[in-house]
Amino acid sequence: MGLMDTLGRIPKILEANINAILDRCEDPAKMIDQLLVDYKRDLADVKRDTAAVMADVKLAEKKLSDCDESIARKQKAAENALRAGNEEDARTLIAAKQSLEATRVSLAQNLAVAQSNAQMMQEGYNKLVRNIDELEQRKDAAKAKISLARAQEQINNSAARANSTVNVEAFDQYEQKAERMLAQANATAELNAQNVSVESLTEKYTSGADSASVDDELAALKSKLGM
Repeated sequence: MGLMDTLGRIPKILEANINAILDRCEDPAKMIDQLLVDYKRDLADVKRDTAAVMADVKLAEKKLSDCDESIARKQKAAENALRAGNEEDARTLIAAKQSLEATRVSLAQNLAVAQSNAQMMQEGYNKLVRNIDELEQRKDAAKAKISLARAQEQINNSAARANSTVNVEAFDQYEQKAERMLAQANATAELNAQNVSVESLTEKYTSGADSASVDDELAALKSKLGM
C-alpha cells in the first residue's frame, strides 16, 4: 500500500471514536479484538509512510536552502560584476537569479505540502498509538463485563422459564386435595376411636352379668346336692 493510500486513511483514523464504535456493536469484546488487529496493521503502514514523509521534508528543506544560497550567490555576483563595470555579466547573473527565485516558489510549496503531510501522518500515528493503548487496557475489562452480563442473562432466562412453567391453579388443586385427604384420615381416626369406646363399654357392662349368672347357677347346683 502506497503513501497516497495511507494519507487517504489518516482522516478516518483521526475521526474514529472508539466509544462510539463499541456502543454500536453487539459484541464489544469481539470488536475490540478486531480493532486491535486493524489498528496494529494501520500503525505499521503509517509508521513507515510517516518516516518517508519526514524524509521528504528534510529533502525539501535542503533543496530550498540550497536554492536560497544560490540566489544569494547570484545576487552578490551580479553586484560584483556591476562594480567591475561588466553590466552584461551582471544582466546574465540577474536573469539566473530570477530563474532561481521562480524555482524557489515551487520548492517552498513542495516543502509546505511535505510538512503538512508529515504533521498529519504524525497525528495519525500518535492517534493509533493512543487507540491501541486504550483498547489493550479495556480489552480484559470488557471481556469480563460481557461474561458477567451473559451469565446474568442466562440466570434471568432460566428464572423466566421456571416462572412460566409454574401452574398456580394446579398447585392450589393439589393443595386442596391434600387437605381433604388429611381431613378424611382424621375423621376415620375419630370414628375408629369412637368404635373402640363403644366396644369397651359393652364389654365392661356385659362381662359382669355373665359372671353373676355363673355364680347363681353354681349356688343352685350346690343347694340341690345338699352342699
